[in-house]
Amino acid sequence: MSQTVLLAEDDRAIRHALERALTLEGYQVTAVADGVEALAQAHRTPPDVLVLDVMMPGIDGLQVCRVLRAEGDRTPILMLTALVETQDRIAGLDAGADDYVVKPFDVEEVFARLRALLRRTSETNGAPADVPPKPAPGPVGRLIEAAGLRMDPQARRAWRGERELELTRTEFELLELLVRNAGIVLDHATIYDRIWGYDFGPGSKNLAVYVGYLRRKLDEPGAPQLIQTVRGVGYVLRED
Repeated sequence: MSQTVLLAEDDRAIRHALERALTLEGYQVTAVADGVEALAQAHRTPPDVLVLDVMMPGIDGLQVCRVLRAEGDRTPILMLTALVETQDRIAGLDAGADDYVVKPFDVEEVFARLRALLRRTSETNGAPADVPPKPAPGPVGRLIEAAGLRMDPQARRAWRGERELELTRTEFELLELLVRNAGIVLDHATIYDRIWGYDFGPGSKNLAVYVGYLRRKLDEPGAPQLIQTVRGVGYVLRED
């Protein structure tokens, strides 16, 4: 059965072009022109994935995302945005989005990101995608540890010291990759391939945004920065 996409984009030309491209790619697409229609359609017939433009009149894409997440809806969300500043992208992640594409975009990049989101959702076997599960307090299962971090991959929980970290699905997978390779410098291409299943090229800032967002949750005053940048190469988890 075709996977369903709910597309919300107020620019008619972009909406029609992307709807046609997604349909030709094999998706079953419902396209709407604003956030009000997007919420109504999402409630009426929940899709497999949402593609939301950030800048829409009335209720914008960020508000749609916040409403759905507040309702407990964990359907993966890909944001389309013309805003290129890091803080704008972080706002989308804060709202509960899973990924973003910056306009103007290559439709093949949209396809790749949708495939990655849907693949990761399938691998969770129906578990909530953005919020780690909350079993009984305290570490359970088989832990992996490095640089003062502990992770339980099975329960999808992580701690720095005694503080439990609230991580999205992508943040958890990125941190797990770094913890399992603590002390090893991972280049950008390797990380993109392992986390997104696709190398978005040297011009993409997607990884830098997620690393910055993860640092905000990991770092503590007076403590060393755990995720370190190796300029021109990639990132490494270590405690210096």
